[in-house]
Amino acid sequence: MFPILETERMTLREITESDSPEIYQCFSNDDLTRFYGQDSFESIEQAREIIEKFAENYKEKRAIRWGIERKGIPGLIGTIGFHAYLPKNRRAEIGYELHPDHWHKGYMTEALKEITAFGFNELGLTRIGAVVFTENVQSSQLLKKAGFAEEGILRKYMYQNGVPHDTYMYSLIK
Repeated sequence: MFPILETERMTLREITESDSPEIYQCFSNDDLTRFYGQDSFESIEQAREIIEKFAENYKEKRAIRWGIERKGIPGLIGTIGFHAYLPKNRRAEIGYELHPDHWHKGYMTEALKEITAFGFNELGLTRIGAVVFTENVQSSQLLKKAGFAEEGILRKYMYQNGVPHDTYMYSLIK
């Protein structure tokens, strides 16, 4: 059964096909995807496909991705979760995005705190990593605020629109 997490202002829940419009709104927004490592969506079918991928990865215990929904207001405003999950090595990487209409309101800080606790306490993780484009100042600030330590730069590590980018590697250790 997919774990539902609650914060003061949000519910972190399973993403379903009915969330396709909100997922499309997020991933088709160039402001959101410019530091994401994937091109912006051009069709709602791409949203359906990524939702299927999230479900498949969860079923195969490779990843878990929650939809972020404000309490009392239906509809997702973003997603957050773990990928590159390696239970044997007790580690995973975190990924997230939030629609720009909801930036600078503390939502991601709140969601990040909840899922890192879940990762350490429920999944038994020792290490949670994060890879962030060096140009993505907001994401770097968010991770540092949450206690993540910068470990170094991965040169030409991710491509965006056919261009290689350097990334920072961050980690939070239990």
